[in-house]
Amino acid sequence: MNPKILLTGRPGCGKTTLIKRVVKELALPAGGFYTEEIREHRRRIGFKIVTLTGEEAVLAHVGFNTTQRVGKYGLDLRVLESIGAEAICAAVRARRMVVIDEIGPMEIRSPVFCNVVNDALDSPDVAGILGTISARPFPFTNAIKKRHDIILIELRPNNREQLILELSGKFKT
Repeated sequence: MNPKILLTGRPGCGKTTLIKRVVKELALPAGGFYTEEIREHRRRIGFKIVTLTGEEAVLAHVGFNTTQRVGKYGLDLRVLESIGAEAICAAVRARRMVVIDEIGPMEIRSPVFCNVVNDALDSPDVAGILGTISARPFPFTNAIKKRHDIILIELRPNNREQLILELSGKFKT
């Protein structure tokens, strides 16, 4: 069985950075997406989705005037569904390692995204899943964390470097 590993931890603890390093070191065929901060004058003003193929679009921004909001950010869930969810689907179809960064309060607002995540987790064909999941409790994320086939790892400053080696070893073929 291929590993399904989800990292959790406080915002800014390095989850996305760790995933990028592991994916780079593994050099395995992978697909999916990262979520990156958008900063202006050292202030976070939004988040963008960046696929492993280089496609990117803004998911959340302080300047978005939308009904879907998380905190100060307006959300464009169409971006998540057309770019992020599609990148996950493409990785599953190609039987690659699936990268999902992140399963969090913004992303779980989309039923399409939630269905795609569950389909990926249920797929026997993926070469593994490496992702991040909100530490905060939400019904959708709690259900994922309780799955018997998930390895949930809390990222902390004192275990970050060790985890790079450990995660790389779990995905080696």
